[in-house]
Amino acid sequence: MTRMMSLGLSMRYLGYHAAAWRHPEVDPGGASDLAHFAEVARLAEAATFDMVFLADGIGIRAKDEPAGSLCQSAQTAELEPLTLLSALAALTSRIGLVATASTTYNEPFHVARKYASLDRISGGRAGWNIVTSWSDAEAQNFNRDSHLDYATRYERAAEFVEVVKGLWDSWDGDAFRHDKAAGVFFDPAKLHVLNHAGKHFKVKGPLSVARSPQGRPILVQAGASEAGMEIAAGSADVVYAVPHDIDTARTYYAGLKRRVAAQGRDPAHLKIMPGITPFIGRTEAEAREKYDLLNALVAPELGLSYLYGQMGDLSGHPLDGPVPEPNDPKVRSIAQNLLTLARREDLTIRQLYTTIAAGFGSRILIGTAAQIADEMQDWMEREAADGFNICPPALPIGLRDFAAEVVPELRRRGLFRTDYAAATLRGHLGLPMPASRYGTPVMPSR
Repeated sequence: MTRMMSLGLSMRYLGYHAAAWRHPEVDPGGASDLAHFAEVARLAEAATFDMVFLADGIGIRAKDEPAGSLCQSAQTAELEPLTLLSALAALTSRIGLVATASTTYNEPFHVARKYASLDRISGGRAGWNIVTSWSDAEAQNFNRDSHLDYATRYERAAEFVEVVKGLWDSWDGDAFRHDKAAGVFFDPAKLHVLNHAGKHFKVKGPLSVARSPQGRPILVQAGASEAGMEIAAGSADVVYAVPHDIDTARTYYAGLKRRVAAQGRDPAHLKIMPGITPFIGRTEAEAREKYDLLNALVAPELGLSYLYGQMGDLSGHPLDGPVPEPNDPKVRSIAQNLLTLARREDLTIRQLYTTIAAGFGSRILIGTAAQIADEMQDWMEREAADGFNICPPALPIGLRDFAAEVVPELRRRGLFRTDYAAATLRGHLGLPMPASRYGTPVMPSR
């Protein structure tokens, strides 16, 4: 039987191409405008996407390296994700709403409360993308000179996630009696106090938000490191991945599914969704023209700046020479994926930064709707993916192309839904309600 794919839409900034803001059909101020995101979310909902996704960093990570590059970047001003998604919850009715929150620069109670509130506001459509953050720019906004070391932040993250999950179990689904005659607002036997005391956190609880309509919000994880995959295997419902070839993707997919099974979970209950940036045309030549148009708008300084954050400082190497080993990379998994891509396709540094600038490190697909669908179907059938995180090069125009051309093609092949069959994000993903750690009813309170 054909597997149905899941589709998420990454809608950060104005699209995933570095020069998206310079496209003649893109509003350069859109990333600071609710109306822009409302249009994008409604388009994605009309196309029956599972979710929209807002990645986030709590600081301007980009540096002026090389000099003059920062002022060319649109990735410098944006809206706070949970504030934005709360507004979008009122403007949409079915699509899932997922945003990033850092385990390094938040406390578990903050995250548990905010996402539980978003889940109730949206009627069961919230998801938390778990990250540890990675940049000193973020550390310097939170009383630190430099970022926590790799081992410490992942150790903290693992405990953080368990505390949040515990807080989300504070109330049974039927805890609130609202018995006006008896004067009983809730059944005290159905309230659970966490009393967590660990290495990094001491959290009493309970959470001051009723149980989530989904049992708990969806947990999303994007790391491909050893520590990140362990968190994903134990807790995540969705993993965003960034492989650039199907062999790497299949190896990652099989390995992570094995880890899930080793944790005592059903591997089918974790959806692996690689990111893709599609350039779509009525012909392959037209798709290539769209790709070339945006690439021509990338200034050399801006293009080169993309390598500083992903691969370390490569300024001492010739731009038209081969890509060297990463030099002190901030995100090891992304750096290794990019090095693999460069070596496989024999890219120069200049060619690699053009590739990154076109999709911020995600896999680029250029072609007709049928060609894009062929690639997606192949990855599904060969167990390299359970779905995809669509990262349009420019918004909203890239989403319009995908919704008008690729979604109908996927539907014709029986790979994607024609309408929503559920009201919650958990339902869209086909995931079961999670059991409470207290062995109590998991139905929502209303």
